Amino acid sequence: MFAKAFRVKSNTAIKGSDRRKLRADVTAAFPTLGTDQVSELIPGKEELNVVKLYAHKGEALTVYTRGGNPILFELERNLYPTVYTLWSFPDLLPTFTTWPLVLEKLVRGADLMLPGVVVPPTGLPQVQQGDLCAIALVGNRAPVAVGVAAMSTAQMLAAGLKGKGFSVLHTYQDHLWKSGDKSSPPAIAPLAVNSTDSNEEKVDLGLQGNLSCLTLEGEEEDRKVHCAEASEDTSSGAQSQDSWDGKPLQEQMDELLHWCFLHALKSRVKRADLPLLTSTLLGSHMFSCCPEGQQLDIKKSSYKKLSKFLQHMQQEQIVQVKELSKGVESIVAVDWRHPRKGSTLEGSEVRRIIIDYAKKNNLVDADNRNLVTLDPILCGCILEKNEQHVVTKLPWECLLTRCLQSMQPAYQVTFPGQEPILKRGKLCLIDITLAQKAYNKKVTVVRNLETYGLDPCAVAAILQLRCQASTIVSPAPGAKDSLQVQIQGNQIHHLGQLLLEEYRLPGKYIQGLEKAPKPGKK
Repeated sequence: MFAKAFRVKSNTAIKGSDRRKLRADVTAAFPTLGTDQVSELIPGKEELNVVKLYAHKGEALTVYTRGGNPILFELERNLYPTVYTLWSFPDLLPTFTTWPLVLEKLVRGADLMLPGVVVPPTGLPQVQQGDLCAIALVGNRAPVAVGVAAMSTAQMLAAGLKGKGFSVLHTYQDHLWKSGDKSSPPAIAPLAVNSTDSNEEKVDLGLQGNLSCLTLEGEEEDRKVHCAEASEDTSSGAQSQDSWDGKPLQEQMDELLHWCFLHALKSRVKRADLPLLTSTLLGSHMFSCCPEGQQLDIKKSSYKKLSKFLQHMQQEQIVQVKELSKGVESIVAVDWRHPRKGSTLEGSEVRRIIIDYAKKNNLVDADNRNLVTLDPILCGCILEKNEQHVVTKLPWECLLTRCLQSMQPAYQVTFPGQEPILKRGKLCLIDITLAQKAYNKKVTVVRNLETYGLDPCAVAAILQLRCQASTIVSPAPGAKDSLQVQIQGNQIHHLGQLLLEEYRLPGKYIQGLEKAPKPGKK
């Protein structure tokens, strides 16, 4: 509604009687506000103005301003709070969350579509169609937009979070916001969630705040090879479940369940065994495929029951399950050609596969359990041609490192409610550099923002306001479909604050922060 400039018809001070009526209207429109809060919003003595205007599409609106900032606007006798008001009362409206890069589209007049809505661990707020709602960015409860729900929460979930979710009326950075003091949203921490579901921490690189729900599964993590771990496993014949890269027990059990299931299909179940009772698959095949020192317990997995897990495998079109007799399920078909090749593996999975393979085939050296004898399969996987007849044994550390190095690196980006995005190659760091321009002037250049779900244009707009410096967004040299942001001067300090403190990116994924100006120097 305010994506384009509006035309002001009149701007007058509010009368005493109108002030009292406005206070009564606010109380009726927003019953969650207490008397003191209403008095704070509509004070008795501070100057209030009534602005009559026409939006760019011709709608007639009334805007109420206090201290120069718009605090409320009225359309067809309905009152709506502005973002300035919501920053003082962030819990005034049911709040839905979206990503920072979506904000730019909302500012340009777009409505918020449901695929852009982030589902928090506590679930979506309960609203009805037509309810007034606030929209915030992940990691900050300060609303950045006001809109009307296009459907109820139940309808949103029934639609699979597809379609239009909210008709957006007003946003941070639109022309109504610009009519005020143009201040930025305050940092309001998300409400604490007491959750016992540790599965939320899966492969979490510490991306909280504005990227709290973003997980990056990078090849750097996969390449962590611990010789001590491998030696301990082979020498003692045991591997603690809590030692799998420190992952939550439920996630460990999910991985072990998938591993035992696929291993059983590949090495134990034959076509002649079908139809095969699901209880027989578990008791006679999957349990026996469990790596030594580990114990498969389906109740500790996220599936809880074998039937639920097999339903998932049936959805993946790996097996077909039928109830051949009442209450008894059997596997009646297996897709032996199911495309498992090319799927991703984490470093811990690769290590577990190699260790299990070496032990099962008696490749661990009897005299020195830190060495592994290379059979023809391992030789073909990791040895160069000139090493084929020379190298016969390798230490665990060298074997695991070579196996990982022979695999193609990849990383995965996952946004809630969306399919994971898998990309080949190494995970690029956000690269910050200083460049020298004419007349000894410096500029700050930042690249690879898109990899972490950040919109370069949105980042440039924020930095332009904070640094009070010109910014340029241009194609990054040598990088296809990638943009770089250039800011006048050495702005690494501001850039670091934005990335580390607001977007909460771990510092290990950013290079160049050390080039920030020293305190006391410009």
